[in-house]
Amino acid sequence: MITPNTIQQITSRIDIIDVVGEFVKLKKRGTNYIGLCPFHNEKGPSFTVSPAKEIYKCFGCGKSGNTITFLMEHEKYSYVEALRWLAARYHIEVEETETSAEQKQLIQTADSLYVINNFAQKFFIDQLFNTENGQAYALSYLRERGFNEEIIRKFQIGYNPDSRDTLTKALLANQFNPELLPKTGLVSQRNGNELVDNYRGRIIFPIHNNTGKTIGFGARVIGKADRAPKYINTPENEIYVKSKILYGSYFARTAIDKADECLLVEGYTDVVSLHQAGIENVVASGGTSLTIDQLRLIKKYTNNLTIIYDGDSAGVKAALRGLDMALEESLNVKLVLIPDNEDPDSYVNKVGASAFNDFVATSKKDFVLFQLEVMLKEAGNDVTKKSNVVNQVAETLSKISRAEDFTKQQDYIRQCAGILRIDESGLTNLVNKYKRDKIAKDEKKHASSFEQEMPPDFQGQPEDVLSDSELLLIQDEAHERNILRLLLEYGLRNWNEQQSIADHIFQELEQFHFDSAPLAHLFEIYRQQYYQGLEPTTKTLLYHDEEQVRNLIVSITVFPFELSQKWDEVMESIDIVNQDTSRADVEKSLLYYKLRKIKRMLEENQRDMENASFDDYKRLLEVHKHLKDLERDIAKQFGSVIIK
Repeated sequence: MITPNTIQQITSRIDIIDVVGEFVKLKKRGTNYIGLCPFHNEKGPSFTVSPAKEIYKCFGCGKSGNTITFLMEHEKYSYVEALRWLAARYHIEVEETETSAEQKQLIQTADSLYVINNFAQKFFIDQLFNTENGQAYALSYLRERGFNEEIIRKFQIGYNPDSRDTLTKALLANQFNPELLPKTGLVSQRNGNELVDNYRGRIIFPIHNNTGKTIGFGARVIGKADRAPKYINTPENEIYVKSKILYGSYFARTAIDKADECLLVEGYTDVVSLHQAGIENVVASGGTSLTIDQLRLIKKYTNNLTIIYDGDSAGVKAALRGLDMALEESLNVKLVLIPDNEDPDSYVNKVGASAFNDFVATSKKDFVLFQLEVMLKEAGNDVTKKSNVVNQVAETLSKISRAEDFTKQQDYIRQCAGILRIDESGLTNLVNKYKRDKIAKDEKKHASSFEQEMPPDFQGQPEDVLSDSELLLIQDEAHERNILRLLLEYGLRNWNEQQSIADHIFQELEQFHFDSAPLAHLFEIYRQQYYQGLEPTTKTLLYHDEEQVRNLIVSITVFPFELSQKWDEVMESIDIVNQDTSRADVEKSLLYYKLRKIKRMLEENQRDMENASFDDYKRLLEVHKHLKDLERDIAKQFGSVIIK
């Protein structure tokens, strides 16, 4: 694990505007920065970044966090990967603590695989450009395919010689662990312990992760494949999981974000050819069915997916796979089929970039409607098959289940009912049936665990209806959140010559406690760190190891609006924006908090009095008088009147 000292160095160097600004176009507004949220589609900016607090929050979709959580959410990094990314950016050496033997082995294996792949990638490029065989055999083939040197070097395409063990010898000569080499797929083990090259005589396409590291390879035969497979891919290992990867995503992500559209093709050469033609918002699935992880990778950058596949029957079937998952992820999916037995690679070379773009723009077919056309064509005049088509379409449309996609679903139902020549309301009912069936199935699946979590006397109540006691709890929580805001914003400032504001708050609240468990937990964390001399602030607590604590910090301290600096220009003598209101804020907030708590205690005491015995009643009456005295004292400080 990364040491706390390294983490502290990283967090102290972080500039949230610098990091977030690499992925989001930010504009200064007051003391904060705003931009279009990278986590959901929006026309007006609701994504706010506070450099002072080192927090981001979207007031549209609710996403929030610090610099590290931004990288984890946007780039899909793990916590450790985000820290390593930041360490590399700020040139900080990463120190690591002792880990378990199993964890250490896993990390060492992953690091070794990265190093081996990096060596192999450079080896393949050298073989392509700097050997007689590579130039005559592989480089000439790539040039015949229309690839120029610039695009070859951009995608780091290389060549593995046809000889038996050229790469293997180079790897062993550089002291790489022979036991790990077969795991990379670069080397195969034959006849017991003999190691030989696995990608002999092939063009090599390195596969990169989102940080640009080489995690695997695709090896293509030169020319036509006879008995050997056309492509050989890296086997899955600690760093390469095929279902989570889209070829070319590292090179395409900025273009996808800019175009707000991802073009999905099937093969490596399709991606490279389109990039060379200037069409850079393109990735490849690698010839496999789309997976949920790949779709979510696309959704990081855009909701608009256009699939471009060959126009033959195999291409059509490949394109239709994964449709339901795409709908569940709220992706807007279009389909383009390349004509005349061409693929995107050959077609863009044939017609040029401009004509290719025009063809894609004018040939997009709606995915759902195209699937319906294909199924109807296969069904012909068979009544049973047509009935199955109706059911399949209804089941597909039931996958569009998010509230924000309701209009889209209704439009699909209307169009599909027209094509099928059936009653629209009937199709709606069938779609809803599939929805209900899925809900019932999910409920049944989780029923036992749900019953265990609920108390035996739980009866429930109508949705969205809050009782008076629930409303009071919400109001009480607002006051508790405000106390925590005071601590985070002003806690380390001086209250007087002897006390800080944090000392004053702790003293004033000695007789009171928080009702909200999460807020009470955060209050206690702050108090412990304060008395340990750690000087807790919004910034330091943002990097707490508990996600719940980090989320609370953001929700408590970030607001959608702030006073414009122009008020100070207009009203110079008052200094509205920049005046120090901390003392007044603390005084009033504490009085409101205590008054609210006393009112709650009075209500609870009153209920106890109604059912109390004579002796208990006398005691509770004294408590009542004491609480009323406290209430009046606070009211006098406010200048308020307490109505009995």
